[in-house]
Amino acid sequence: MSAQDIIEEFKALPPAERAQVTKFVVENDDSWIPDEFKEAMKDAEAGRFVDTETALFETPPPRLR
Repeated sequence: MSAQDIIEEFKALPPAERAQVTKFVVENDDSWIPDEFKEAMKDAEAGRFVDTETALFETPPPRLR
C-alpha cells in the first residue's frame, strides 16, 4: 500500500475516525518535531530554563557570564 493509497483512505474516513488516526500518528511519530525543540523540552523537564523577563533584563550570575 502506498502513501497515496493511505491518504485517500484517510480522506474517506468519518471525522471521528480521522481524529483517532491523527491522534495515533502524533503520539507515535515525532519525526515532525524539530530536534532543537526536543532538546529544549528535555532542558525544561530537567529544570534548566529561565523565563523571558529574567533572560532579557537581569544580569546573569558570574558562573554564566
